Amino acid sequence: MQEQFLFSGFGGQGIMFAGQLLAYAGMNEGYDVTWIPSYGPEMRGGTAHCYVTISDKQIGSPVVRNPRNGVVFNIPSFDKYEKLIAPGGMLASNASLVPNQPTRTDITVLPVPASQIADEMGELKLANVIMLGAILKARPVVRLETVQATLSERLSARRRNLLDLNIEALSRGAEFADRLLQEMALPQP
Repeated sequence: MQEQFLFSGFGGQGIMFAGQLLAYAGMNEGYDVTWIPSYGPEMRGGTAHCYVTISDKQIGSPVVRNPRNGVVFNIPSFDKYEKLIAPGGMLASNASLVPNQPTRTDITVLPVPASQIADEMGELKLANVIMLGAILKARPVVRLETVQATLSERLSARRRNLLDLNIEALSRGAEFADRLLQEMALPQP
């Protein structure tokens, strides 16, 4: 098993945190992982993306040309990375900010209104964890319970008060994706 993920959006949307959280959860389950970040000219407001590879074998190269899974948080990321997702792959988009429709028919687009769900929870900064929960429901490379435990380990002291909300956000993202996958009549993992 080897799964590759791309996370992309504007700096400040929690792109790197979502990727790191996935990578650490993969490590906690005993997988080999790589996490490769890339920032635009500014860290806040500029573009940011990262690649995460999780594998049950040694990873030969951290370079990812056509990830099987993408998680995009803004329109420029959708436009740029839709064409790079591997055929048969999945592109999860924050539908609250990305109204775009796919131009390809050989990938599955999973539109999750993450910012709206986060706003309903009272904390807009939870959209990244909602998106992570959604993509992991569709592509369960690690267990959500492992991500919850990893959140508890890795959430900074300054954000510790948001631990319960982050765990709820992860669950809400997974629940939304579960309903959407059933409506789309896609096979459940």
